[in-house]
Amino acid sequence: MNMKNNLQKETKTNNNQLDFSLKLIAKTSMIVFIGLVLSKILLYLYRVIIARNFGPEVYGLFSLAFIIIQLFVALFSLGLPDGLLRYISFYMGKKEIDKVKHIFKKSLIIILVSGIISGIFLFLLSDFISIKFFHDPNLIIFLKIFSILIPLWALSNIFITVIRAFERINVYSFFVNILQNAIKLATLVLFILVGINSSKAVIYSFFLGILVTLIGPYLYCKYKLPVIFEKYKMEEKEKNKVTKDLISYSWPIMFLSTLTIIFYWADSFIIGYFKSISDVGLYNAAVPIAMLLGFFPELFMQLFFPLTTKEFSRKRMNVVEELSKQTAKWIFILNLPVFILIILFPGVIINILFGAEYITAVNSLRFLVIGSFFSSIFIISNSLISILGKSKLILTDMLITFTINLFLNILLVPVYGINGAAFSTMISVIILNLLFFFQAKKYSSIIPLKRKMIGIFLIGIISGILLYFIKQFVIINLFTLTLLGLSFVLFYFLLIIITGCLDKNDLMIIKAVKKKIIG
Repeated sequence: MNMKNNLQKETKTNNNQLDFSLKLIAKTSMIVFIGLVLSKILLYLYRVIIARNFGPEVYGLFSLAFIIIQLFVALFSLGLPDGLLRYISFYMGKKEIDKVKHIFKKSLIIILVSGIISGIFLFLLSDFISIKFFHDPNLIIFLKIFSILIPLWALSNIFITVIRAFERINVYSFFVNILQNAIKLATLVLFILVGINSSKAVIYSFFLGILVTLIGPYLYCKYKLPVIFEKYKMEEKEKNKVTKDLISYSWPIMFLSTLTIIFYWADSFIIGYFKSISDVGLYNAAVPIAMLLGFFPELFMQLFFPLTTKEFSRKRMNVVEELSKQTAKWIFILNLPVFILIILFPGVIINILFGAEYITAVNSLRFLVIGSFFSSIFIISNSLISILGKSKLILTDMLITFTINLFLNILLVPVYGINGAAFSTMISVIILNLLFFFQAKKYSSIIPLKRKMIGIFLIGIISGILLYFIKQFVIINLFTLTLLGLSFVLFYFLLIIITGCLDKNDLMIIKAVKKKIIG
């Protein structure tokens, strides 16, 4: 009898925790939604101003420099931001705050030293990279100034990670999504207005954006999360064990983060090597549009990872499973209409955002958006593997698919140009995410998919076919695209409601949101 009562009590506790977690994710996603919308608007305005004001060549130089500095930051951060995110969440779940303080302070010292070394390294290599590899001396000034940013960017990632791990997602979203992009855009426009209408305007605006992203999070942590700076008492043996666990998890992430950047930006490198800087600029008109499919996953994933890691530390795997399935379903519902719209109207979208001279990237955009959509479906599987602490497995997956991507790029880019690069990435991304899916199933026994997603997919296809038929009789411009897009989305969601594709968890969240809005 006691066993039955305990089981019922545990089930009730888990259900309550699931409801609380789902509501928290939904509530947080609304906050993040505002941040991400503003972020995308600011970021796209920033990119569009660069592309339109300075042309494909400067836009290509900026894109390459941005990729290179990302690589250096990822490599010399040693995977510690990702390690901190996991272990701060893990130790917070166990209420072991001294361990949180220790890994934070240890990471800060390591990152500072490593970042300075990395910056000096890139500064000295700037001439070689620009002239010998990309055959363009104009890239040198970008790399030399951006090299100073490396330690600043790496340190900012530590403070931002702490804010996220403490589940202050609204603050995290403000610093990452709004503040830095607003500073970049505002300073770029200011520089252009005062007459600095050269590539230096792009360089300095980017520099100031990163600098503010270090100062803001640092001050927030110092005054709002002072506990992480406090002294702590731990035995030397325990310190060594905690540090060893952190580094053991983090070092594969160092290579993983670097490989991830190379994986997704290898196209630009190969295009820059085999083709021209202008082709890199054209290709990078398609990339940010395809990355729009990362918008909705980011709404939920900013809190999903620390929240599920905490539940994993408490051994509540059924809560982790339900959170995974429900979050995956929400991402799928929201991303499907975006995917269909981009597939049907790639040329119009490129023309509106970047201008007619970038229209040759239409087919590249179609390939890239297929890969992005596939990635968004299985992003939960990737997180599950990370939650389990299997960073080495993810690194192995990335090595395999990076090799495939590099081989396909070298084979296809010389012949098919930017379309060959986009096709290579699409194939590689699909293979990578299939690996994540099957491995997450094997090690966690969780399949983060719901059967009702099949019905949602069919509704998307039906709505898409209807939209494709209607567009044959309409002249497509910004106004008609907006009108058709809104009608398509409304029809899509109406069919989802009518056909009963929403379950009790969906309805609970809708009810909670409705109650909050109405008051």
